[in-house]
Amino acid sequence: MDADVIVVGAGPVGLLLAAEVRLGGGRAVVLERLAEPAPERKARGIGALATEALWRRGLGPQLEAADPEGARDFARDHGTELGHFADIHKLVPDPLRRGTKIWQPDLERLLTAHAEALGVRILRGHEVVAVEADADQVTVVAKTFEGEQRLCADYLVGCDGGRSTVRKLAGFGFPGTPALLRTIAGEVRFGGAVPESGRYAGGTFQRGGSLAGVTEPAREDVPVTAAGLATAIRRVTGTDVVVEDLREPRDFTDQARQADTYRRGRVLLAGDAAHVHSPSGGQGLNLGLVDAMNLGWKLAAVLRGAAPALLDTYTRERHPAAEAVLRNTRAQSALLAPGPHVDALRDIVGELMDIPAVNRYFGELLSGVDQRYELPYPTTGPVGRHSPDVELVDEHGVRTRLHEHLRTGRGLLVVTPEQRVNYATDRVRILTATNTGPWLVRPDGVVAWAEGDRQSLEVALDTWFPAG
Repeated sequence: MDADVIVVGAGPVGLLLAAEVRLGGGRAVVLERLAEPAPERKARGIGALATEALWRRGLGPQLEAADPEGARDFARDHGTELGHFADIHKLVPDPLRRGTKIWQPDLERLLTAHAEALGVRILRGHEVVAVEADADQVTVVAKTFEGEQRLCADYLVGCDGGRSTVRKLAGFGFPGTPALLRTIAGEVRFGGAVPESGRYAGGTFQRGGSLAGVTEPAREDVPVTAAGLATAIRRVTGTDVVVEDLREPRDFTDQARQADTYRRGRVLLAGDAAHVHSPSGGQGLNLGLVDAMNLGWKLAAVLRGAAPALLDTYTRERHPAAEAVLRNTRAQSALLAPGPHVDALRDIVGELMDIPAVNRYFGELLSGVDQRYELPYPTTGPVGRHSPDVELVDEHGVRTRLHEHLRTGRGLLVVTPEQRVNYATDRVRILTATNTGPWLVRPDGVVAWAEGDRQSLEVALDTWFPAG
């Protein structure tokens, strides 16, 4: 075997997934078609769940350093610091579970350094052209500058984007809905007068800082060029403009599709390879990085001897999470379509967002913190949810945060000092705290058990951390 796991795609999702496999003791290699990292700023931030995940792996200081500049860029380009649902900018950040404003190239540099420090091999200029999978292994054929290369591994994970080669070669279904809207945008230099940002009869024109673009009903005849953008702006606003330069062009639709399953034998999918949707609400990176956190430790556990059926929990848990994102982005597209009836609906939704409970609902909807996984045993309270980064106080009064105790990628059992003997186990790390417990946390931050007896704890341990 050339590796235990081959990951295709060196974007943020692929890099984090490979790092998680390596953290759990597996050998991971990443194959990337591009010779150099892409400089385009495709995404500008990650949500609370992805932020908390990266803090758990020791990357919090880097995120904190990047956030102020990212937040300033967001406020400059959108004219507000508030988040949005369908460009209705009224969402107030949750002070306890906040995301991070970081441009995608900066996040990729951070995760590349993280993965390489753990020993992940990243092979650039490797374009996958064939996949051969059987009951024992997966073989990947990659086209390189030096000719074709064959690599073998126990598992293959496609993290190669919405047009995923791995997904197509491995035969995954990809059902969904076609595009309703199309957006073209980029860094624009105008010559002469420019129309006001806002909604028009033909669509939406937005401009903030040097960024500008239009969203209109989907059509195929819009070239992603300076001239094409000028024509689209005229079509939407009725105003003639001169686009002197268009850099970092972006072209996307709101088609919403999802793989029918995330696993076919030894081949799996994560990130945009598993699901595509409108970028409304900035949920794509958050969704994909949490995919990586969910799958990475499970792959490593199977490589160490856990039953391969553990990998089936990946689809069971993450498929509904993506379904929820596809649902809310479809709703946002409906609110972004042009027309007086939609304008009236937007006014009503905007008024509803002024109600604190509704504002919180939309914020949790976009962040995913309201989701609960369906675990294969009875659950109550916080079980099945991603734990916030709670404070822990030990018997000596020392205060720490949960993320500080999950950097090694092991599970964590938090108990009071009096409970330690009753819940002793060598399958996970045990931490005593006087202000909380007992509860069991998986490596991806999901609460797997809480406030139960020893028998129910054994069920949870057997499910996620089987004895070797």
